[in-house]
Amino acid sequence: MNIFFNMRGTVVRQIAEDRAVAEAAVSPPRRSSSPPRRSSSPPRRSSSSHGDRSSNETLQRNNSSNSGVILDISALKMAEVDSEVPPLPPRYRFRDLLLGDQTFQNDDRVQVEFYVNENTFKERLKLFFIKNQRSSLRIRLFNFSLKILTCVLYIVRVSLDNPKEVNGNLCAICPNNNNTADSTEINWSLIFWVTRREPVWAIQVTVALISFLETMLITYLSYKGNIWEQIFQISFILEMINSVPFIITIFWAPLRNIFVPVFLNCWLAKGALENMINDFHRAIQRTHSAMFNQVFILICTLLCLVFTGACGIQHLERAGKHLTLFDSFYFCIVTFSTVGYGDVTPQIWPSQLLVVILICVALVVLPLQFEELAYLWMESQKLGGNYSRHRAQTEKHVVLCVSSLKIDLLMDFLNEFYAHPRLQDYYVVILCPTEIDIQVRRILQIPLWSQRVIYLQGSALKDQDLMRAKMDDAEACFILSSRNELDRTAADHQTILRAWAAKDFAPNCPLYVQILKPENKFHVKFADHVVCEEEFKYAMLALNCVCPATSTLVTLLVHTSRGQEGQLSPEHWQRMYGRCSGNEVYHIRLCDSKFFGEYDGKSFTYASFHAHKKYGVCLIGVKREDNKSILLNPGPRHIMAAPDTCYYINITKEENSAFIFKQEEKHNKGLSVTGLYDAPSRLPVHSIIASMGTVAIDLQNPDPPEESGKLTLPTENGSGSRRPSIAPVLEITDSSAILPCDLLSDQSEDETNQSDDEGSVGSDFVKGYPPNSPYIGSSPTLCHLLPQKASFCCLRLDKGCTHSSFEDAKAYGFKNKLIIVSAETAGNGLYNFIVPLRAYYRPRKELNPIVLLLDNTPDNHFLEAICCFPMVYYMKGTIDSLDNLLQCGIIYADNLVVVDKESTMSAEEDYMADAKTIVNVQTMFRLFPSLSIITELTHPSNMRFMQFRAKDCYSLALSKLEKIERDKGSNLAFMFRLPFAAGRVFSISMLDTLLYQSFVKDYMIAIARLLLGLDTTPGSGYLCAMKITEEDLWIRTYGRLFQKLCSSSAEIPIGIYRTESHMFSTSECKGSNAQSQVSINIQQGEEHREHRESWKEKTAHRNSSASDQSEHPLLRKKSMQWARRLSRKSTKPSSRAERISQQRLNLYRRSERQELSELVKNRMKHLGLPTVGYDEMNDHQNTLSYVLINPPPDTMLELNDIVYIIRSDPLAHMPEDSQVGQARSTRNQQDFGTETRDETHL
Repeated sequence: MNIFFNMRGTVVRQIAEDRAVAEAAVSPPRRSSSPPRRSSSPPRRSSSSHGDRSSNETLQRNNSSNSGVILDISALKMAEVDSEVPPLPPRYRFRDLLLGDQTFQNDDRVQVEFYVNENTFKERLKLFFIKNQRSSLRIRLFNFSLKILTCVLYIVRVSLDNPKEVNGNLCAICPNNNNTADSTEINWSLIFWVTRREPVWAIQVTVALISFLETMLITYLSYKGNIWEQIFQISFILEMINSVPFIITIFWAPLRNIFVPVFLNCWLAKGALENMINDFHRAIQRTHSAMFNQVFILICTLLCLVFTGACGIQHLERAGKHLTLFDSFYFCIVTFSTVGYGDVTPQIWPSQLLVVILICVALVVLPLQFEELAYLWMESQKLGGNYSRHRAQTEKHVVLCVSSLKIDLLMDFLNEFYAHPRLQDYYVVILCPTEIDIQVRRILQIPLWSQRVIYLQGSALKDQDLMRAKMDDAEACFILSSRNELDRTAADHQTILRAWAAKDFAPNCPLYVQILKPENKFHVKFADHVVCEEEFKYAMLALNCVCPATSTLVTLLVHTSRGQEGQLSPEHWQRMYGRCSGNEVYHIRLCDSKFFGEYDGKSFTYASFHAHKKYGVCLIGVKREDNKSILLNPGPRHIMAAPDTCYYINITKEENSAFIFKQEEKHNKGLSVTGLYDAPSRLPVHSIIASMGTVAIDLQNPDPPEESGKLTLPTENGSGSRRPSIAPVLEITDSSAILPCDLLSDQSEDETNQSDDEGSVGSDFVKGYPPNSPYIGSSPTLCHLLPQKASFCCLRLDKGCTHSSFEDAKAYGFKNKLIIVSAETAGNGLYNFIVPLRAYYRPRKELNPIVLLLDNTPDNHFLEAICCFPMVYYMKGTIDSLDNLLQCGIIYADNLVVVDKESTMSAEEDYMADAKTIVNVQTMFRLFPSLSIITELTHPSNMRFMQFRAKDCYSLALSKLEKIERDKGSNLAFMFRLPFAAGRVFSISMLDTLLYQSFVKDYMIAIARLLLGLDTTPGSGYLCAMKITEEDLWIRTYGRLFQKLCSSSAEIPIGIYRTESHMFSTSECKGSNAQSQVSINIQQGEEHREHRESWKEKTAHRNSSASDQSEHPLLRKKSMQWARRLSRKSTKPSSRAERISQQRLNLYRRSERQELSELVKNRMKHLGLPTVGYDEMNDHQNTLSYVLINPPPDTMLELNDIVYIIRSDPLAHMPEDSQVGQARSTRNQQDFGTETRDETHL
């Protein structure tokens, strides 16, 4: 860079020298014409150096070479030739030139002063008196004080006034002052002249002088070119009337007693007070409502009217009745209130005229202000007003931010939020940008909610509205998305902005955010609790396929209930189902617990079993004090410690429980127990009595047995063989010897000893983490994967490719039943449907193929995420088309999941969004009666239309029961609907309570995610199911099953999914009661035998994931029922007409079923599909299913019961040394043989 600048300086100097030489070369022709220049040039040339001559010679050579070119630069006359160009300062670099540093031009800088006009004296005064908020506030406060002082001085002057002194002392000024107060004529002297004391006069003159000077100064500063506009202002005129007369009395003493209407200063005080309040709010940066401003103006106007009338009438009546100031004030109040007693009235016409003028002014001014006040009140009712700061500081409140508030959403939130006793004193402030709905307004006017719920119309993006809601003082802020929007992504964007705005305004306020799309979840990860609808929805629907009615199980767990629903019903299943639905998840520290305090130092499995046996509570999880992660069933290796937090399922929390011991505790630890139970009568019978939040638990044998014996069971088929007894649950167990339900053995089979069938199903599967996640924030889960990603063309089910020529589900030859998912688009949430079904703990031989039936073709991003999973395919089609259903293999499917479509979530009429889905599902029920269909609805109230049967007495009875429970205030009035109880229908709005409960139970979202498989924590278990077969009925009770699972495989059962045979009475129940009763008994016996035979055939193969358990749709078995009735009635003599009518009706019903069957078979033949798999008569319509959460230990097990269990993490039980673990497992298998395997499988 220095070289560059040195070269630059040399070039500049060379140019200057060349210019000087050129000037010297062309100067001789001009010497004659310009002598003065010639005389001045020699000194310049003499001053040049020797280098000039060399430059001149160079120039001459250039001119000789370039003939014809004459350089005329005589006008330059540069002074640079005489001196050398100075080099650039050393601080300049090439970077400075590029950045435009022009500091070398300091001589061209001009200093500019800003706001010069404000330095004038007038501007400084204007800044002090008008512009500056704080100083102008002080000036207005001083002015207001002066006006109030003048009014007080007027009252003092009136109290000291004596009208007689006016007649005696003012004769010189008023020579014609001969009348008295008692004469009929008006004494004008008493009106124009008053008695004013010297001190009062002096003070009034001083105040008037100050007010006059201030008014003139403000008028001068406010002058904008029109002086008359300033002069004719009412405030200026009043100031002149009240101040100029007093100033004149300074120079003319006889006028000191002249009357001045000083009381008119009250109007100036009113204006000063309004301006002062405005300046005050501007100074403290706070705004007041227009309602407050209008009320204040109205009050001030009324006071000024009354004060003006009282003072004016009192003064004018000095010449009449001599009213006092209080009497005139009383007259004004009576007059303006339209009472008009008439005891005090004005006597002379001036005062009467003043009354008329005041009434006219009041009739004009007051209605206008009342109208403005009413309008503002109505507007404030729409906006909701403000939540007072005093209430926010003294009371607790939460803020609910929503885009649009519907009645269902509001009632779900209020019922769930106020279901907790400690939240009864909380206020709920609703912040919604839309105007309040009429139905919502009616609800909020109910006394139950009107005192605790406040509706504010406003936006969460405005700090003013957040300030109205007192967000910074709120205990929590719930931000809910509008799920009925057509564009759910746009709804999420609005929710994200609301969350950001709330966090920016109130950083310390806990946020509870509901998001719709999983890809938008990471934008609100700063929130304290986040619930993503699509994550939970798809995971729950997936588990419904392998664990029946998981949606019902989770919904009942996250709802608050006392277990009182259905207790007055005559149906046994409704009473039991309603009582068990009151179980919820609670937490307590081990050292503070009566339930679990005695198990300090014991294993988790031991504590869970004995707590259930002794108290009837189900311990499902634990959290260490030094670890934030919750572990579901950590297994027997986890040793309970005093600081641990225990999570358990019970009818109520321990703090609301009372303990009643039926037997005294046995402290003799040396006493040996010969058996697990002394006698069958000593089985643990737990009576749970729930009443008003308190539970009394009857305990028969509180001490757990120290040793275990073997239960003596009757011999089977006369043989002397006995089944093995239930082993005891040890306090500290070597968990390496526990095989968690053949999962490890299944792994060993997959890895070492695979059979041919298993090898054909999953021999090429590997276990690993999915390489591609469709969105940010998905929890990594170990899954069954393909060794290599499948090509996108291979994922298409209905079209062959170069890798595979299969074009329908039958051609693939799947070993297991299909799971079909019908959705509108392949959203990122659909990824959460696949992951739980391909988790590593699912046995390979039980993996069901998944077929995605999509309305729109999925994009490559989604296909890239699912191409690594085995047996996952997609097909473009809808459930409206029978051809599409047949091509995707619906006759080979075990479950069909119908996902609610986004395009139909909103409708012009409320609750009509599910119309198309309900009708399509009802059609599929008729076409494929043996198919288990799981449907998602937008509105939970529409589930009554699922499996709709007109003229069904039982359905009508359930509808009446639902209405009764709703009238009682139940939060789960729809729980007795058969589709919901069986897990056949689900609505995502049911999970809104999960977010609401998190305010009281901050662990509920984490536990729900662990149960659904959305999160996988090392050492935490997972939810699965097992079936009770005939070989397992020897266990007899749920309590013994609890012990069996804990002792053999360290599994924790949490509930039962029970399916019972039930005859649904039809509209023909009006006939003979005896015949109907006999028919029901006969049919129940026949169906029981049918079920026993069917289950005996299926006991050879046990499916722990219960993929074949949900195959009982709840439809009426019409043909079988009528056939039986015909067979019974054939024994009795009947007329020919009756027989013909019965046969005709039976033919009609059979023809309808046959017509549907022929329709399906014809379409299958048209598509080239075999019709062997379609069996139109294979339906189980006379059954009902329901969920029992944490049933009592003495609950008897029944055939076909499906038990929900939390299985411990198999990776947590793997030994560190694989060789030692393999040898140990081999030795255990050799020692226990088939009996151990049978115990594991139950």
